[in-house]
Amino acid sequence: MSTLSVRFEPLAVDVKVTAHALQVVLADGREVSVPLAWFPRLLNASVEQRDNWRLIGGGIGIHWPDVDEDISVESLIAVR
Repeated sequence: MSTLSVRFEPLAVDVKVTAHALQVVLADGREVSVPLAWFPRLLNASVEQRDNWRLIGGGIGIHWPDVDEDISVESLIAVR
């Protein structure tokens, strides 16, 4: 008997940037929080610039046009 391996791609559904963290809610219910220090462009951005984001690729990434920053959801949950 064989087993079929199914890989689900993590998709973001909501994003919040605080003074110290990037918080992302995933479609499967998980919530990921990473230090804002990992992303200097966001760390140095104004609150208005941080709040101006959009999901790209159906949720596979997040884009901040005001600071030209793109972050993939997969990179947030990858083991480093």
